[in-house]
Amino acid sequence: MNKNIHHEFAYQSRELGVQIEDTLGEPPDRKNYSRVIASLIGEYAKGTEIDDVNLLSFALADHLRFDDPAGLLAQCKQYDMGDAAKVITMVSCADAEAGKALAAVAVNNPELARKAIITAFLFKNTKRWAAEDNSLEALQEEEGGKEVEDEDHVAPGQDFMDLFDTREDGNGEQH
Repeated sequence: MNKNIHHEFAYQSRELGVQIEDTLGEPPDRKNYSRVIASLIGEYAKGTEIDDVNLLSFALADHLRFDDPAGLLAQCKQYDMGDAAKVITMVSCADAEAGKALAAVAVNNPELARKAIITAFLFKNTKRWAAEDNSLEALQEEEGGKEVEDEDHVAPGQDFMDLFDTREDGNGEQH
């Protein structure tokens, strides 16, 4: 993982991916997904206060255009402190209702808007920052996976087997 990404942003970005997958369902139900997004955007647009980074990034992720990717990436270093006004100017929305929702949150809770924008940006641009995942879960998963793989794929060599072969059929030691 890029060291410039605060671990909380990395976490929120992964959570956003899980939330999108869960909402889409299996098989993916795009109609339901679109209804959920539209409903959330409607709530934010009318000024409903939902102080949840994940929900706002979820609502906006498919509607945001990241106009300044380098600038957004530079804003990922700190989770709790940042320049909300600057981050908000780095994105735009093609969808009018989504733009209205973002504008409403930017006025009522600029920090929430900043965090959600960065979370959505990271989710949509994982190749820019998620080169290696050094999270505890990833390391444990990697270690566990290697152990199982090693046990399944390591076969003792023939020389080793010959040490224990006591049959007198020519494969082991001759007595």
